[in-house]
Amino acid sequence: MLNKCMIIGNLGADPEMRYTANGSAVTTFRVATSRRFSGQDGQQREETEWFSVVTWNRLAETCAQYLVKGRTVYVEGRLQTRSWDDQATGTKRYRTELIAEEVKFLGGRDGGAGGGGGFSPGMAVGADTEGDIDPDELPF
Repeated sequence: MLNKCMIIGNLGADPEMRYTANGSAVTTFRVATSRRFSGQDGQQREETEWFSVVTWNRLAETCAQYLVKGRTVYVEGRLQTRSWDDQATGTKRYRTELIAEEVKFLGGRDGGAGGGGGFSPGMAVGADTEGDIDPDELPF
């Protein structure tokens, strides 16, 4: 079976980093991708899709340090859906996230041309995985 997702887009906000109870770093951020297409009336339209991205360990720390709102990134990883019971309503909730295995910083630190705070534009950062992460350790 194959579960692989690759996106290029812009960060919608600065990343948020936390640590799990066992000390693993986890960083989350949202990436917007856009596509243009012609509608039935022939007019050009643009559609934006938002992806929730999760990074772990060394990759999480690097992303938290160098990524900022508006930065263009390439993200490669796998899709994972987790579920929980909403305490307020008692209903089951679901969230699909892109668990990143590689993040490539594109453009400059502010999303434009130029340097990236010690990382050159286009530098790839891979995941530092030490086995699967238990979803119960997620701090959110």
